[in-house]
Amino acid sequence: MDNTNDQTHRITVCTDCRHTGAPCRPGLDLLKHLQAAIAKAGAALSDDFSLQGSVCMAGCDRPCTVAFQATAKATYLFGDIGGKADIGALVSFAELYRDRPDGMTREGERPRALGGKTLARIPAAIVSAERQATLLQ
Repeated sequence: MDNTNDQTHRITVCTDCRHTGAPCRPGLDLLKHLQAAIAKAGAALSDDFSLQGSVCMAGCDRPCTVAFQATAKATYLFGDIGGKADIGALVSFAELYRDRPDGMTREGERPRALGGKTLARIPAAIVSAERQATLLQ
């Protein structure tokens, strides 16, 4: 599959708790382990993704939350991420997400460990704007 693209892929982990006003230790640990796993997966993956922590992503009832985003791709928000236990699944999803031109995946295609953990899939704004323009014609 051709992996050349103009997208900048981003993985964001919730690392600040709005309830306590302090850093979220589980989120910071998850970010650290995910950064190491992406780097270990090789340059092909680590060159395609930036990883960062973020303020609250409103997934407080289902922590830890992780978002996958890229230009002109659907955005995914996962919750109930169990630290080291889900790192392999997140790396596998990163590969799948990177290889999809629109970022769209079905639940059955995602790693089994992420089953039931999808909090949101938000269509790319660019695609939605193009679709609206077509409907208005």
